[in-house]
Amino acid sequence: MNRASRMKQARIYIGKCFRVFFHEHGWKIFISAAIITLIICSVTSSDMFLEYRATRNGAFALVCACIWIGIFNSIQSVCKERDIIKREHRSGLHISSYITAHMVFEMALCAVESVIVTAIISVANFDRLPESGVLMPVYLELLLTFFIVIYSSDALGLMVSSIVKTPNTAMTVMPFVLILQLVMSGMIFELSGFTEQVAKLTIAKWSMNAICITANVNSLPDSLSILGQEVLSDYEYTVGNIAQMWLILVGFTAVYAVISIISLEFIDKDKR
Repeated sequence: MNRASRMKQARIYIGKCFRVFFHEHGWKIFISAAIITLIICSVTSSDMFLEYRATRNGAFALVCACIWIGIFNSIQSVCKERDIIKREHRSGLHISSYITAHMVFEMALCAVESVIVTAIISVANFDRLPESGVLMPVYLELLLTFFIVIYSSDALGLMVSSIVKTPNTAMTVMPFVLILQLVMSGMIFELSGFTEQVAKLTIAKWSMNAICITANVNSLPDSLSILGQEVLSDYEYTVGNIAQMWLILVGFTAVYAVISIISLEFIDKDKR
């Protein structure tokens, strides 16, 4: 293959990703996203968006669902093509173009999945949702949050898939990645010291904060009686706070993409 421009290579691989998606009936992942969200809705309290504890529990369940959906999108997408990538890299493939193509393709998948999640959550809680979000109508704000959470989780899965060498290894690593995210969310266990610092490196923590900010949990009954004011400041209902959560998650996405590129740059040293 002649060394084409990075942009041209990216376009070629974007097309390839979509062709493989349709050929392999990849639309089934949308059904999975819907089923997972329906299960979450079936177990969340009827006080979701009305009472502090129920809303925070529901936010945690939604974060779990979005992280699962995102990681599952991409956890095997790169490692299963490792031999092809190595061969084409030696023929002139730019790894940055390859990862860019996957990021664009995965963005489209995550957009559809976030619409599905938001639609189901909105219908299930249509009479309990806040009148508005911090920046925009609550439906749009939740949609944007779900998209960023799913997409950052997708990028995390892509990073893992770029580092490991086989699909089996990727699926072995996946539960540990999920457990780390969920345990360090701060919802299951009270974190302090080192674990509190580790939590800041997880998608789950900032995703929880974003959903709770949009839900304005600080204004819901029992908030001050459950947690101290210092913790509640994470959920402060301000434009700056919600924007910070989104920017942190976008930052994670960019870092994961860069690590994916760097790890694949060494694919020629793969001795398999």
